[in-house]
Amino acid sequence: MSETNKLEQEELGFKAGTLWEKVTTRTQHALKCGALQSIPTEYEFVEQERFRFLTRILTQLQRRDEAIQEQHRKERELGQQLNPFLPYDEDLFVRNLSPTHLCLLNKYNVVEHHLLMITRAFEEQETWLSVQDFEAMWLCLQEIEGLAFFNGGTDAGASQRHKHLQLVPFPLVPDGSSLWIETILEWADFDGIIGTIPQFPFTHAIARFEPLGSASPQQAAQETFQLYQSLLKAVGLSVEGERQTGAYNLLATREGMMVVPRSRESYESISVNSLGFAGALLVRTQEQLELLKEIGPIGLLEAVARSPSKS
Repeated sequence: MSETNKLEQEELGFKAGTLWEKVTTRTQHALKCGALQSIPTEYEFVEQERFRFLTRILTQLQRRDEAIQEQHRKERELGQQLNPFLPYDEDLFVRNLSPTHLCLLNKYNVVEHHLLMITRAFEEQETWLSVQDFEAMWLCLQEIEGLAFFNGGTDAGASQRHKHLQLVPFPLVPDGSSLWIETILEWADFDGIIGTIPQFPFTHAIARFEPLGSASPQQAAQETFQLYQSLLKAVGLSVEGERQTGAYNLLATREGMMVVPRSRESYESISVNSLGFAGALLVRTQEQLELLKEIGPIGLLEAVARSPSKS
């Protein structure tokens, strides 16, 4: 890391190796003061094609639904959309990341220690990711091993317009076991730099990260941005201008990254965001769980992703 980058991070109050401690202490504070509203779930596994899917069943969504309804009520009164990130809730603030990004706890978290990496200034969620976005991602991912992801547009599961990436620590399963996303490269067949998983009947593309070694977050971000451009091209998303030309999900671990273009946000009322393509699905009712078992998790993903014939 260059001396300039070190000085910039010191000015931001950033100290490498301290993120996890800040996350845990801020979580304790946010729970105590009520700023963090964790959503309880039950879970079970649904298997298909050698893939094990963690399926969470929401048991209590009332507080989140009421908050959304209240936000919509205020928006109608004001005649404009509200932004929960400008200003952000200081009780959820974890730390500054860079001149362009900061880190917050996810207020309505299902997974413990769920982080948001948001832009300081407003940017639309449906704009392409930048080198600065990937720098923020690596500043977190290098310190916390987990899954970073981006819901690119409402059809990909985005619920807020203000641009934000997210990160959930491994393991994703409450019992400590792993999901396939944690070893993503073991499942993929590669043709050059682009890989695909043969069992997935929908359009997607995977790239591996070279070992980072002593690479700075800035260097890792530059490499990741180039791979991101290659993945977008591989799945048929044309990068034209600042605004994305189609909805997509992006998932990244320390090993590699996957992009999945989307056709719609939900199927038969079951919503799917990036976590679904990592093997972690969410249903609201027992009826939705039974439907999921009937069509199969991969069938659900196929229904909301883009088919190869349309890419």
